[in-house]
Amino acid sequence: MSASQERPSTWTFLTHHARVLLEIARDPEARLRDIAATIGITERAVQGIVSDLHDAGYLSRERVGRRNHYSLNLDQAFRYPTEANLPVRLLIDMFTTHDLPRQNTP
Repeated sequence: MSASQERPSTWTFLTHHARVLLEIARDPEARLRDIAATIGITERAVQGIVSDLHDAGYLSRERVGRRNHYSLNLDQAFRYPTEANLPVRLLIDMFTTHDLPRQNTP
């Protein structure tokens, strides 16, 4: 049995950057440690990702008391050339719509 058959694959479609962005979209006042716990990465990694997202114009942060409040720039385009003409709003809408409670329809 080869090494690749012995352990399950760990890749996913969404990067940690996308997951952090989604968590902030779900809760703009989320603490970095809570985001880290939800995603399963370190708080330090989340700090770096939030910094990357801020520097690239995907979010802004405002200090409110002892906490940060994040605002997303949903019109900012994806970074990869094949998606560069699409706004990140598409990703956020897809997953935040998924999070909405399902309505029972008769």
